[in-house]
Amino acid sequence: MIGFAFAATVINYLDRQALSVVAPVLREEFHMTNEDYGLVVSAFMLAYTISNGLSGPLVDKLGTKVGYAVCIAWWSTAGLLHALTRGPWSLAGFRFLLGIGEAGNWPAGVKIAAEWFPARERALACGIFNSGSSIGAILAPPVMAWLVLRFGWPSAFLLVGLTGYVWLVAWWFTYRMPAHVKKVAHVPPIAPLRLLRTRFVRVLTLSKVFLDPAWYFYIFWFPQYLKSVHGFDLARIGMTAWIPFVTADLGNLVGGWMAGFLMRRGLPSSRARKTVVVVFALLMTSAIPAAFTSNVWVAMALISTATFGYTGFNTNTLAFPPDVFPRNSVGSIWGFASMGAGFGGMLFSWLGGWVIDRWGYMPVFIGYGIMPLISAALVVFALGPLRPLPEFQAAETK
Repeated sequence: MIGFAFAATVINYLDRQALSVVAPVLREEFHMTNEDYGLVVSAFMLAYTISNGLSGPLVDKLGTKVGYAVCIAWWSTAGLLHALTRGPWSLAGFRFLLGIGEAGNWPAGVKIAAEWFPARERALACGIFNSGSSIGAILAPPVMAWLVLRFGWPSAFLLVGLTGYVWLVAWWFTYRMPAHVKKVAHVPPIAPLRLLRTRFVRVLTLSKVFLDPAWYFYIFWFPQYLKSVHGFDLARIGMTAWIPFVTADLGNLVGGWMAGFLMRRGLPSSRARKTVVVVFALLMTSAIPAAFTSNVWVAMALISTATFGYTGFNTNTLAFPPDVFPRNSVGSIWGFASMGAGFGGMLFSWLGGWVIDRWGYMPVFIGYGIMPLISAALVVFALGPLRPLPEFQAAETK
């Protein structure tokens, strides 16, 4: 089951990352500035932000099987529509549609991890499925560059859109609900407004405002950075732009493993997860020295360290909701948290494009090195202990 979540996340990121690889071609064809491109990215993030607040409760209400199927059918169709792009406005419209569907992937994936894995294994399970984002980002540069150079840019969007439908068929005929979840499947999820009144949900959502924009910058802007600052052409981008996402993939696994390791050594779950968060947030500050080097390989190494830090941090936050709330509501909680990620990504994607047009990449890298420290401080000092809240646990037998 976690393999299905992993595969869906790979496809999700192939759909998402296709634009960043194809962007240099589209920008030349449609005469787009950095600010235009930032607004296209922001259109995706706007839809992603809105939809996260809807897709989480939708997955909780429909159940994992139907909810996940609806989300991937939507985003695969939107991915196919990108092949019809005729300018920045149509591209922004298709990105908006893509963001609506893609928002459902993480609430559904977190729900699978909560349903199928105990607490000590949950962060690693989340790391496994979330590593699909890194694998998708690794595959996208060489695969998309090859498709564009061989068949033209529409082929990149058509391939990943069709791949989603292959996953959908396999999922529909394979998925099953674990026995212990069936026993409480009749219990309705916690009302969304009640969840939003809790400190945990509000602080987790705010922490994502400062964490995830760094990741969106790396996935959407890194190929542009290589082209603009270091003069890479599309072929060379295809050969190198995947490197920071290899370390990101490792971060998913190491971050998930480290939390379980600390718990097995006797550290309480809350302290173990927060310790890992701080360690990986500090690694993300490597983006700051990356702003000051003119050596592309040194910059690549520092950015790769930052992506490693992001995924190690994020993997543990994926495991937070099941530590505190019943399994039947974790999709809603992660949906709300992802609204914070979407809002931050939308705001800082536009702001980043505006800053790059005027002052270059240096202030952007510095900002994305500092922001994860703010997120970690919120988790450590404001989130509260990661243990079940008594008022919500009566709804589900552990």
